[in-house]
Amino acid sequence: MLISCQDEPEVVQEIRETPGDIQVLNSSGIPGAASKMRDYLRAQGFDVVEMSNDNLWNYEETIIALRNPHWAGAEALAKALHTQNVIPLENKRKLVDATVYVGKDFEKLTQAGTP
Repeated sequence: MLISCQDEPEVVQEIRETPGDIQVLNSSGIPGAASKMRDYLRAQGFDVVEMSNDNLWNYEETIIALRNPHWAGAEALAKALHTQNVIPLENKRKLVDATVYVGKDFEKLTQAGTP
């Protein structure tokens, strides 16, 4: 007879690879900002799975809300957007790794990464 030495079940944390699942919300109030950000992020190799307008339209700066704290691509996303505006905001109900709240600085950020 085998007796298990484990009292608790093993917990496996999900770690996604770099491309990630990104949600883009236009928080700038500038028409087309989310579309431009989506196109830029896809060109950088990220998978934008959702895009829409945010309820607030007054963000001066773009902010990354990290929804999955174990996502290996968080640093790459911040680097691609040339920002340190990253806040951990885990949401277990969201099926994305990060939400990008597009601010009024989006053109500067997206042009900085193009040759």
